[in-house]
Amino acid sequence: MSQPDVAQPKPVSTARKVFAAILDFLFVFIIAGYVVARLTGGVTEEGFELKGGPAFVLFAVVILYFVVFSRFLGGTLFQRLLGVR
Repeated sequence: MSQPDVAQPKPVSTARKVFAAILDFLFVFIIAGYVVARLTGGVTEEGFELKGGPAFVLFAVVILYFVVFSRFLGGTLFQRLLGVR
């Protein structure tokens, strides 16, 4: 008896992975940056400016986004949209 064919997932191109990572970074940086700036008074006419503590908060949020979404939620937003995961 032969074993049934098990569908192997198609390998995803590195370019799609990199593109998803760039889009994820820009997405979380802009959204979280504006929220942190709004809460800490760093909103300017050109967008937002963060220094010191608020900048570290934004840095932590960006890292948490990638860790939490990748590890616990099955992939980040753009990884899922682009079919990377």
